[in-house]
Amino acid sequence: QVRLVESGGGLVQAGDSLRVSCAASGLTFSSYAMGWFRQAPGAEREFVGVISYSGDSVTYADFVKGRFTISRDNAKNMVYLQMNSLKPEDTGVYYCAAGASPRRIGVAAMYDYWGQGTQVTVSS
Repeated sequence: QVRLVESGGGLVQAGDSLRVSCAASGLTFSSYAMGWFRQAPGAEREFVGVISYSGDSVTYADFVKGRFTISRDNAKNMVYLQMNSLKPEDTGVYYCAAGASPRRIGVAAMYDYWGQGTQVTVSS
């Protein structure tokens, strides 16, 4: 059974940093690209970024603008989202997702497995 479990969300102030993590089990982790998405209340799920199988390539959404960094540790089956200079508009539930071969990396339907999400709230 595949499980993706996010952790590390919380309430922070604008300008703060936060790192959310995703622990994967039940799959050959290094065979999956790992994406991060977020969803604000009343909004659609939004692509944040994706890291390749080996971690040598990362693609970010334009709104990240150098503030976020995605990394992975294949030995530990972990993927991380480091968020700096947080803004109130970054508030939402953050999800990690595993995709065997997501041809369109920004499309949620291209990913095979999802975590339950972790809430990130940024106050102004």
